[in-house]
Amino acid sequence: MSDESSPCRDPERWLEHAREVVRLEACTVAHLGELLDASFADAVGRVLSCEGMVIVTGLGKAGLVGAKISATLASTGTPSMSLHPTEAVHGDLGRVRRSDLVLVLSNSGETEEIKGLLPHVKRIGAGIIALTGAPDSSLGRFADCILDIGRVDEACPYGLAPTASTSAMLALGDALAMVVQRARGFSREDYARYHPGGSLGRRLLRIGEVMRTGDELPLVTPSEKVSRVLSTMSHTRGRPGAALVVDSEGKLVGIFTDGDFRRLLESGDHSRLDQPVQEFMGTQPKRLGSDALVGEAERVMRTHRIDQLAIVDVDGRPVGLLDVQDLLPTRL
Repeated sequence: MSDESSPCRDPERWLEHAREVVRLEACTVAHLGELLDASFADAVGRVLSCEGMVIVTGLGKAGLVGAKISATLASTGTPSMSLHPTEAVHGDLGRVRRSDLVLVLSNSGETEEIKGLLPHVKRIGAGIIALTGAPDSSLGRFADCILDIGRVDEACPYGLAPTASTSAMLALGDALAMVVQRARGFSREDYARYHPGGSLGRRLLRIGEVMRTGDELPLVTPSEKVSRVLSTMSHTRGRPGAALVVDSEGKLVGIFTDGDFRRLLESGDHSRLDQPVQEFMGTQPKRLGSDALVGEAERVMRTHRIDQLAIVDVDGRPVGLLDVQDLLPTRL
């Protein structure tokens, strides 16, 4: 990009500059694919065989990118932590063990704080992977394995601010984490285990982990009076919005919901409260197995505009009830 020191107040030029930055960073990331070689496979192998943690370090913008890479590794099955190089030489080096692997980010490979840290890491005996644009640098010479981002032209108009180089580091770090994730066989269930508070993680939980069971599961027979069914629902722990109707073999034959009750009252005939629930229940209740994902339950409930879902075993016997309230983050 050109070296323009004068202020620019032209919105059209702003857009032009922005497109150039995006183009340059996109080209930098795209070029990484051509640089991948046996060293990348070596890095993957080292991460997979690491018996300790993958400790990620870097200074400034590289350090911030490193923190994100560390977080991605940790959330996809690889124990990891971020270490500030300056804090490391003032005591935090005690976090590093011989069984660890240290991933070091530095475009130049000559950052003083990084250079000062490397001999101590070597002395401890931890392995070192360099993520750098200078394989022949001091960092490269200390490293056991090098991930090369190549020569990078920064998107800064003066070629100074880390921009394209940090984009390349982030992309290569993500590639490392994702390949390791696949190599570990890290599953959807594993992802949900590490993301219990996020919407994605919740959707990847099994229904059996969140459904209502035991004394939270109201079961009634087709011949029971509506009034009795309502009492059962009211006295069931958690006050579910439906009761599941089962036959003499315990198999699901219907569902009676709060909505069914409201429609019954709207008729104005209160004598119906003394009639069998089979006269008013839904006879084709939607159902899923307990091994289905919560995301599938959400889809079924949204598609059919229902608030309760019967959870049954392979023989059609209810083993749980899923209420729309059970899908709220506060319950999960």
